[in-house]
Amino acid sequence: MEIGLIGAGKMGFNLIGNFLDKGFQVYVHDINKETLSKVSETYQVPTYDELSDFLNHRKEKRIIWVMLPAGEITYGALEKLLEELSQGDVVIEGGNSNPKDSKKIGMCFQQKGIYFFDVGTSGGTYGARHGASYMIGGDSEKFKEIEEIFRETSKKEGYIYVGKNGAGHFLKIVHNAILYGYMQTLSEGFSILEQSEYDYDLSAVADSWAQTSVVRGWLLELASQAFSKDPKLEEFTGKIGASRSTNWVMDFAMENKIAIPVISTALFARYKSQDEDKFSEKMISALRKEVGGNTEKK
Repeated sequence: MEIGLIGAGKMGFNLIGNFLDKGFQVYVHDINKETLSKVSETYQVPTYDELSDFLNHRKEKRIIWVMLPAGEITYGALEKLLEELSQGDVVIEGGNSNPKDSKKIGMCFQQKGIYFFDVGTSGGTYGARHGASYMIGGDSEKFKEIEEIFRETSKKEGYIYVGKNGAGHFLKIVHNAILYGYMQTLSEGFSILEQSEYDYDLSAVADSWAQTSVVRGWLLELASQAFSKDPKLEEFTGKIGASRSTNWVMDFAMENKIAIPVISTALFARYKSQDEDKFSEKMISALRKEVGGNTEKK
């Protein structure tokens, strides 16, 4: 099976290696020639800086995986694919798009006989390379034909088909909102430890908890890594970035009168961090860098 990948950034670059390891053929489009040079040197796969050349690589039964930053860049790429692809082709959109938009986009592709899958992708850059988590929305019958891609490139039982278009990205934005709350809780707890009278080795604490404690999890492993590199997190200002996905969850909760106090507090804490320089905000910045290589905006 051959996959055409659009977008060879942090996530896309690692997905290429994952695809190749699992026996898939890959060809790549990116507008950045330096990025394509890195792809060619690392993976020795066909690369194209022009979309037209990329689409001419294969004429029929194309499987195109779009892995671009959420928003206008992704929507622009999808609009071009809608114009150029043919009946029976498959588009997989693996970013963090608004599920309302994914529903509309899916309908547009469906009218041309093109299969569109909105796929929430989790696990950060490590997951992209070694086994991601996929949340998949789209046509159920066509999904069975391409399921191998998700089965082979995820961790065991690390993918789930959840229904029609929009369902995959909706599940992903809720996942992201939960992550906001979890990061906030961890950072507040470690802030208490850091300011206590006891001289805790925070890296060792995080590593210990990550093993068999009730709160164990991957974020604690990443926290341990972050503290081992920078015990006081002096690299970070504590100004935390925030994507739009949790705002969309907030909108849904407000529209449906669903109380989400932890998630809303975590989101507002990120806004507050733009003016404050607190240890807990620094820790979230450190965790975001460990998860996906995200850097602070200066």
